[in-house]
Amino acid sequence: MIVFDRVTKNFPGVAALADVSFEVRTGECHALLGENGAGKSTLGKIVAGMHRPDGGRVLIDGRPVHFHSPRDAARAGIAAVHQELVFCPNLSIEENLCLHDLPRRGAFVDRRRLRSRAEALLAQIGLSVDAGRPIASLSIAQEQLVQIAAALGMEARIIVFDEPTSSLSRGEVERLFDLIARLRQSGVTVIYVSHRLEEIFELCQTVTVLRDGRHIATRPLAEVGADDLVRMMVGRSLEDAGLARLSPKLGPQRLRISRYSSPRKFADIHLELHAGEIVGLAGLVGAGRTELLEALFGLDRQARGDERIDGKPIRPRSPRHAQSIGMALIPEDRKREGLVLDMSVRENVTLPILDRFRRWFGIADRRGETALAERFRRELSIRSPSVETPAAALSGGNQQKVVFSRGLAKDVRILLVDEPTRGVDVAAKSEIHRLIGDMAAQGAAVLLASSDLPELLSLSHRLIVLREGRIAAEFPRDQATPHAVLRAMAGIVET
Repeated sequence: MIVFDRVTKNFPGVAALADVSFEVRTGECHALLGENGAGKSTLGKIVAGMHRPDGGRVLIDGRPVHFHSPRDAARAGIAAVHQELVFCPNLSIEENLCLHDLPRRGAFVDRRRLRSRAEALLAQIGLSVDAGRPIASLSIAQEQLVQIAAALGMEARIIVFDEPTSSLSRGEVERLFDLIARLRQSGVTVIYVSHRLEEIFELCQTVTVLRDGRHIATRPLAEVGADDLVRMMVGRSLEDAGLARLSPKLGPQRLRISRYSSPRKFADIHLELHAGEIVGLAGLVGAGRTELLEALFGLDRQARGDERIDGKPIRPRSPRHAQSIGMALIPEDRKREGLVLDMSVRENVTLPILDRFRRWFGIADRRGETALAERFRRELSIRSPSVETPAAALSGGNQQKVVFSRGLAKDVRILLVDEPTRGVDVAAKSEIHRLIGDMAAQGAAVLLASSDLPELLSLSHRLIVLREGRIAAEFPRDQATPHAVLRAMAGIVET
C-alpha cells in the first residue's frame, strides 16, 4: 500500500529523516517505533500531507504521490490522528467533525444532518457528549477521542495514528483496538505510532524502528521481543526504575486536605502526603484527577475545604502563590499549559524564576540563565541543537522534558504531576521515572496522576483511586494489584 523510498526531511538545525526506506502492506497495522526525535511523527505528517519531503519518494498503490496539503492527502484516502490535537477550539464538536465536508441545504449548513452525522461518529468511538459543545470545553482525553472520530468520518483507506492512547483509560483503549480491528477487516491500512510496547504487541503485525531519523529495521512482530525493540530504539538496554519496590523514607507531613470539594469536579477528598512519598492517583477519564491537581495548585477559586501545607492552614490563591510556597505542577497539556512555544528552551526553563537572574536596572543575567538551562538539557537528555532553540521545534517528548525542567527549576517541596510520560519514548520515560524518584528521595512529596496503570504501580508507594470525583479506594503498595485497582476504577464492589 505504501512505499517510503529514501525519504529525507530537514528542519533548521535538525535532520529529521535521512534516506528512510521501507514498505507497509495493505490491510496491516504497522507499528512505527523510536525515541522522541527519531522522526516518527515527521514521517506520519509526510503521509498526511502536513510536510513535504526534501528528498526521496512516497508511493501509494505503486504510484508516486506529491501532497501539498492535508486536503490533498484526504482526497487520496488518507487520514491522521495526531499526537498534538489539531482542532478549531472556538467551533463545536459537530462542526470540527464535519469541517472537511459540511452538509449543506442550499447556501446554508444543514444543522440537522450535521448533528446526525456527528452523533453517529461519536457513537462509533463510544463518547457520550453533546455534539454541540465547544471543543475547548473538552478534556484532553475527550479531544483525543473526537480526533479519532474525525478520522473515521473521512472514510479513509490509510489512517495514521500518532500516540492515540496517551490520555485514554484502559476501557477506551480496548474500544479503540476493537475499532482498529474492524477497520483492518474492511481493508484499511493503519500506521500506528506509540511508545507503549504492550500496545504494539497486542495490535500490530509488523514493526519499523527509527533512530536519529534513520531506518534501523522492519521486522514481523512475531520475530522480536520487547528487549529487542528497546535495544534497536535506544542502542542499549534500559532498567526499570521499579521505585514501588523501594521502601520510602517518610518525612514530615507536607500536605493534608480534608473535606476538599469543588462544584461538579470533586467532593469530600481526604488526603495526606508526606515528604519522600509518591502517591498515585488512578481513575477513568472524568474521575477528577486533573481537576484535583489544578485546585491544589491554586487554579480553582471554587475549591473549598481544609488545606494544610507543612502543618499550616494555607490555600494557594494562584499558581504564583503556590510556587512561592514550594509547589510545582507538571500539567497534562504541555503545549497549552506547560510551555510558551515561541520562546527558547532557555526562556521556558527560567520563566518561573526570572527574579533569580535579575541584575541592576532589571537586566537579566543571560549567562546564568544559559548555565541553568544547559544543566537541565544535559541531565534530562533534551535533544535540541542548543538552549536557544524554540520549544515549538522540539519533539513532543523533548518538550515534556523542558516542562519538567521548568517545574523543577525552583526548590520544590510538593510536586504535582499530571500524565508525566504522555507521548514520551521508553528511554525518556525511564529518565522521567528516575527523576520523580530522585525528587522524592530528596524530600519532595509527589502526587502523581496517570492513565498508565503500570506506571502508577511501578512508581507509587501508595495509590488512591478516584471515581466520579470521589475517593473510591486506597491501596498500600503491596495491595495495589492491577485487578484490584481496575475494579475500583470501574466501581465494581467486592462481594
